[in-house]
Amino acid sequence: MTPRSRTRLLCAAIFAMALTLFSSASGGAEPAPGEEPKPGKIAAKSGGKNVKLPGMVINFRERCVDIESAICLDRGFLELIACTKDSKEHESIVAVTARPMHIHAALLLLGANNGNPAMRKVVGEQKKRWINVPPKGDPVDVYLVFKNSDGKMVEHPISDFVSRSGKSPDEQDDADGGDAKKDVKFPSTFLFAGSHLRGAGPGPRKYLADQSGNVISIVTFGDELLCLPGVYAKGNDSLMWQVDARKLPKVGSKVTLRLRPQVKPAPKTGKTLPEK
Repeated sequence: MTPRSRTRLLCAAIFAMALTLFSSASGGAEPAPGEEPKPGKIAAKSGGKNVKLPGMVINFRERCVDIESAICLDRGFLELIACTKDSKEHESIVAVTARPMHIHAALLLLGANNGNPAMRKVVGEQKKRWINVPPKGDPVDVYLVFKNSDGKMVEHPISDFVSRSGKSPDEQDDADGGDAKKDVKFPSTFLFAGSHLRGAGPGPRKYLADQSGNVISIVTFGDELLCLPGVYAKGNDSLMWQVDARKLPKVGSKVTLRLRPQVKPAPKTGKTLPEK
């Protein structure tokens, strides 16, 4: 099999997985046994090499997903870290061209397990009531990668580009200090919530983040791919974070959005386990 044929086979299998492996996020029926491609088999077919997909690269050796992105904001409040192109660039740091559903499949291939965004659901058979369901999912570290002044590619945690709202970044540095400054540090780790699949009837269901553009969310929309642990209002008077552009390339610059799941490598086959 030629390298090109192998890549096409991998792409087809990954996209098939993207359509079938989201049952836990969508609340739909479980796929039938053997219906979906296995992540381990797809990873093995890659030979440990990078797999290029539209708008992104799955790096099995470094265990990360590198997504083509562009800086879209250098001033103002934030509701997202990343959105899809032509969606919510006015409140997001970067815009991506890759489909959120395909990013979801790529994270699955690296061994991450999705959970769910924050939501409300009905419980109780006789006396029904609504309860709040917190977000969950495996942790994923988020970075931006771009060239420094020496022309070398450098990985930066996303927290380098977000500051507390209400003050300019420079004023915040002067006013906050010691433990107080640590308390307002923006996190660089998000939860692999996994959005939702919606739809009824014989046609294919739709991945909601593909429609909304909510890839990595700071506030709670309920359909985001990655989110913070907790529920955060999205009203203008509730926004807590703003873009800190002091270290950020100018708007329009091409950068790489890197997602690295916090998962341990699979154990090697044939390894002898200690006796109990």
